[in-house]
Amino acid sequence: MKYKKYIFVFCLAAIGLCSCSEDETPLFDTSYSALNVWFGTTGSVLDSINYNYSYTLGAKDLMFQARILGSVSNVDRTFTIEAFSGDLTEAKGSFSTDTYTIKAGESSAEFPIHFDTSKLSNSASFTTKDGHLWFRLVENASFVKGAESMQILKVVLKNYLSKPTEWDAAIYPLRAYSLYFGKYSKVKYQFMIQELGLVDFHISYTAIKPYDEATNTLSANYASYLVQCMQLALSNYNSSHTTPLTDETGAAVTF
Repeated sequence: MKYKKYIFVFCLAAIGLCSCSEDETPLFDTSYSALNVWFGTTGSVLDSINYNYSYTLGAKDLMFQARILGSVSNVDRTFTIEAFSGDLTEAKGSFSTDTYTIKAGESSAEFPIHFDTSKLSNSASFTTKDGHLWFRLVENASFVKGAESMQILKVVLKNYLSKPTEWDAAIYPLRAYSLYFGKYSKVKYQFMIQELGLVDFHISYTAIKPYDEATNTLSANYASYLVQCMQLALSNYNSSHTTPLTDETGAAVTF
């Protein structure tokens, strides 16, 4: 009798254990994780990033990083961000965000915030004083905010462009921009920045390297090559638009 009693008690205990494992909430819920967001690279975090409306004629993306704090999932998970503070009214229409997806099996990815200079309602905005936009994660069933230092994306808005001091004249061994790119105009310089990604660079007659990133210096030969690049870019622009690119005076841009 005692033997049968022990078997009965053991069975009840086993049933109880099975019941707990099936009905209780798991200790780790892999579908619900925190998400860090930041500007910079996977190895460095920037406090903020600039967007200068004068550096592009049209659209440009600012890229941010997102990384899961917690276990990866075997299904795709989406999230959104929102602009919650700053010069929202003045910048309205010139920026947008997406619904972003962290792919199944992945823990991090890079995503864009879209800007478009042509959609800035007032061309004088941010020309005398910097503006700001602050973005944050919109929490959902998949993600909550991550580490305190990685919850906010700050964009500094600028809209000014100054003529490089070496455009018309330069002291040897530096060479003037005008010898390569012709007469200055704000639109021409904007177009160059948009296509080449170079701002306030130097052209050196004695430089050996085509481009020295540390000093932002081009060799004379490389500058000549970039002129050809700009001629091709201008031709592509003009062929894809109903009117050719003109500067602020109405004159056609040429290289």
